[in-house]
Amino acid sequence: MKVLMVQLRIWDLPTRLFHWGLVLCVSGLVITGNVGGNAMIWHFRLGYAVLTLLLFRIVWGFMGGHWSRWAQLPLSPARVWAYLNGRHNTTDFAGHNPLGSWSVVVFLVILLLQVSTGLISDDEIANMGPLSSLVSGQWVTWATSWHKGWGKIILLLLVFLHLLALGWYRWRKNLSLVPAMWHGNKSLPNQVPPSVDHLHSRAWALALLLISFMAVFGLVSLGN
Repeated sequence: MKVLMVQLRIWDLPTRLFHWGLVLCVSGLVITGNVGGNAMIWHFRLGYAVLTLLLFRIVWGFMGGHWSRWAQLPLSPARVWAYLNGRHNTTDFAGHNPLGSWSVVVFLVILLLQVSTGLISDDEIANMGPLSSLVSGQWVTWATSWHKGWGKIILLLLVFLHLLALGWYRWRKNLSLVPAMWHGNKSLPNQVPPSVDHLHSRAWALALLLISFMAVFGLVSLGN
C-alpha cells in the first residue's frame, strides 16, 4: 500500500539562511586561519560574523518557526536510546532527530567557545583579539592555546562527523537531509505542526539579526 506523503514547511527562511551563512563563515575561518598573514583581517571579521549568527540563533530558538525552537529538540536520553534502537516516530524525521539534535547543541557550544576564545587570544606576533587587554595574561594564554589547538581540532572533527552523517543517511538510509535545509520543506507520512514562515516572522528575524550585530559591535568596541 502506497503511503500518502504530506509536504510541510519545516525549516523557516531565517533558520536556513543562518545555516548556510554559518557554513560559509566557518569555511572562511578555517581557510584564513591556515593562510595567516593579511588573511587574518578577514579571519577576525568572519569571527565577528559567526558570533552575530550565534547570538541570533540562540534567541531565534525561542521565537522562530516550530521546528527551529530549542523546545523541539529531542535531547532526552530516553529519546536518544529509543532512536538508536530503531524505535522512532514521525517527529524524529520532521526536525532534527535525537542524534542530530545533540550534534547541533555540541557544535554551537564549541563554536561559541571557539569564537569567544578568539576575542581574547594573542599570538604575540601580529594578531591580538580585541578583548585580550581586558583579561589577565593567564586567561589570554589559555584562550590562545585552546583556540589554536584543541578548539580547532574539535571543531574540524565535528564538521567531518556532520558531513559523514549526511553521507550515511543519503547512501544507507536513502534519506537526503540537505534539500530540506535549502528549500525548507519535507515530505512526511503524517501531519505534524508546520513552521511559521511568513513576511512578519522574517521581519522579526531581520530585526533580531541587526540587534545581534549591534551587540557584537558593542562588545568588540569595549577593547578600543
